[in-house]
Amino acid sequence: MLSGPFLDRNFIGAIDNFDNSRIVMLGMPFDGTCTNRPGARFGPQQIRVESVGIEEYSAYFKTNLSDLKFYDAGELELPFGSPKKALDIIEENVNDIYSCGKKILGIGGEHLVTLGTVRGILKHYKNIAVVHFDAHADLREQYLDIELTHSGVMMQIAKLIGFENIMQIGIRSGEKDEFELMDKYSTIAFNLNELKKFKNRNIFVTLDLDVLDPSIMSGTGTPEAGGLTYKELMEWIVELKNYNIIGADVVELAPDYDITKVSTATACKLIREVLNIL
Repeated sequence: MLSGPFLDRNFIGAIDNFDNSRIVMLGMPFDGTCTNRPGARFGPQQIRVESVGIEEYSAYFKTNLSDLKFYDAGELELPFGSPKKALDIIEENVNDIYSCGKKILGIGGEHLVTLGTVRGILKHYKNIAVVHFDAHADLREQYLDIELTHSGVMMQIAKLIGFENIMQIGIRSGEKDEFELMDKYSTIAFNLNELKKFKNRNIFVTLDLDVLDPSIMSGTGTPEAGGLTYKELMEWIVELKNYNIIGADVVELAPDYDITKVSTATACKLIREVLNIL
């Protein structure tokens, strides 16, 4: 027998027992509907590999990752050519996680994977609100006559839970009708106090990494200038610790577009902090 030690391919700080965990990290490597640059399918794998380069300790929350009792379940095997089948697989596995009394942290993959996660959670929770960090509105009814795409994921979620239960932060790109929808339903938030309307809600947090400015996060499929700084984003995440967060995901890292790996390292650090609000 080899004596090792060997490098772990799980995210740093994960425990090795599903039954003892509170949170399950689940990779969702799907990018079959990308409308610009593909490559988010490689995000979950590279996040795990690069996580060894970050510290377990969160200076924001004064915790070690090993204190959080999260289990890294690895990556789902998702079909490239069938968004519907991929969403069904995600929904089934998320349902299994919540049936075991645990919370999910999904790692994408493109943003459409969030729809499968929300569908799974809705089998277990009512009174759900979604807090959505993104550069893009993601409210398209269709893209090239296709309904299930990452550019319309929030439209599909709104059909499930209602626009009044969605809050969007960092939005700076979309079609005219998307901005008219956001104005109609007042979904865009600009300051932390606006979270108070979800004080007694079960909140799912979905974080598209392109919410960050491309000077920080170039490794994403559709970068948009004028984004949040890391510090600004962390102000929101720290505030969300005061709310009932029932699950979260971090999506749209396309690591191969940033050969410096800064984008991947930044994603790893954000995942560490998001784990702390679950």
